[in-house]
Amino acid sequence: MKLYYHPLSGHAHRAQLFLSLIGQDADLIEVDLAKGEHKQPAFLKLNSLGQVPVLVDGETVVQDSIAILIYLAKKLGQKDWLPDDPIGAAKVGRWLSIAAGQIAYGPAAARLVTVFGAKFNPEEVIGRAHDLLKVVERELAERDWLAAERATIADIALYSYIARAPEGNVDLSPYPKVGAWLARIEQLPGFVPFVKTPVGLAA
Repeated sequence: MKLYYHPLSGHAHRAQLFLSLIGQDADLIEVDLAKGEHKQPAFLKLNSLGQVPVLVDGETVVQDSIAILIYLAKKLGQKDWLPDDPIGAAKVGRWLSIAAGQIAYGPAAARLVTVFGAKFNPEEVIGRAHDLLKVVERELAERDWLAAERATIADIALYSYIARAPEGNVDLSPYPKVGAWLARIEQLPGFVPFVKTPVGLAA
């Protein structure tokens, strides 16, 4: 397997982290976003949207971080990480949707402002991040993991951007349950950290 990624991309970190947690070897191929490599014809053949990550598994090309998590779990029979039963799958699916929605437009967007200079309204995206974190905090008051009695790809999908939310000026200190959840993920065998950037509250 090959994973096309960028070390500062939370989307790419999701895929890299899950590969490591399940012990699946993959060649990491860094895409130079600063030089626009992701917009060149060679990369656009892999992903027409020009985004990382992309997983190449033989003749199979999987675009999008959430799709990669699902593909790996299904192909490698990781039922603990993605349950087969309808209720378990639905619980995971709910958080995957949140990862693509509220995470992307909240903490991920806030971090894009400080790390990549994105032109979002900082107050708006930071507010969205806190709205989501309040929900996550309440739900983690009832259990250790987001969607099951153990870690699933739901936790992996939300980890990277919540862990680095302070880089986008999103303060995590009001959310002790979230902090404890982040620590539990970081203690999983095979955990690989997401690169820290000294910006925002992390500066």
